Amino acid sequence: MKEPFHPVILQQAPVVLDLSGPEPVWPDTPWTIGRYDEPRPAVYDQELFGSSRCLHIGIDLGGPVGTPVHGFSDGHILHRGLNPAPGDYGHVITTEHRWQDRPLYALYGHLSAASIALWQPGDAFRAGTVLGWLGDQAENGGWPPHVHFQLSWERPSTHDLPGVVRPSERTSALARFPDPRLVLGPIY
Repeated sequence: MKEPFHPVILQQAPVVLDLSGPEPVWPDTPWTIGRYDEPRPAVYDQELFGSSRCLHIGIDLGGPVGTPVHGFSDGHILHRGLNPAPGDYGHVITTEHRWQDRPLYALYGHLSAASIALWQPGDAFRAGTVLGWLGDQAENGGWPPHVHFQLSWERPSTHDLPGVVRPSERTSALARFPDPRLVLGPIY
């Protein structure tokens, strides 16, 4: 059964990143995709991650600052907030959806400050609604502009979810945080 998910909108063909090596290579284009379930041993060197959290459990969609971020399905705003630590999400929104008669939650991280100013918890939106825009490095935790998109079967109690876990937590993390291609489609 085909689900009515809004398609991913990228203005150019993206480069699928490989950040699993000892020296990550960043392309000249801002249009990128960062992979789910990817060990990134040389990326997360900020204090926030300690020395052992390096397994990425979302998908990163890169583009220029200000690129719109769309809701993948009808839903409502669950939480919004700011994670200001270097390497963290910066401005973030979490949403709640229904999929196959069960709740499914999503996190949109590294957004602009204007993004979270648009919404209040409980606000409803339709598939394709612009939820926000990619933030610049000064407001998104210090990263190249992108949205960290992550799904969760568990209801987040705040605007935060662990986007990177220890490799020893992989099995439980992948069960709790499914592959975003479930709703984004085969984008890589």
